[in-house]
Amino acid sequence: MPRVVHFEIPAEDPEKTAKFYTDTFGWEIKKWDGPMEYWLVATGDKKKMGIDGGIYKKNEKMKEVVNTLDVPDIKEYVDIVKKNGGSVMGEIQEIPGVGMFAYAKDPEGNKFGMMQPFPDAKMM
Repeated sequence: MPRVVHFEIPAEDPEKTAKFYTDTFGWEIKKWDGPMEYWLVATGDKKKMGIDGGIYKKNEKMKEVVNTLDVPDIKEYVDIVKKNGGSVMGEIQEIPGVGMFAYAKDPEGNKFGMMQPFPDAKMM
């Protein structure tokens, strides 16, 4: 059963938003050294319940909080989403060193992500 494994927070000013969450909750936030402008969010001890996430620069297509689910087969779940009345936004993308990813919407238009991690994925 796929579980929520990551969240994303949109921000007009990602650095200011990162400072807010660091100062308010003590989250550790660092800029990702990847192919897009993105800040990685560690929300606490990995041994305790919870998930980590990211902060990205808000844009016209992406301006709401997005939860990402871990799926065993991204292509299969893209088909399942469509079969059940949802839609997929764009193509499946590769995130280097992490896995295969796709954004989708439920029938109400709520965005979510789906991630099929590579077997040897480096944790963000």
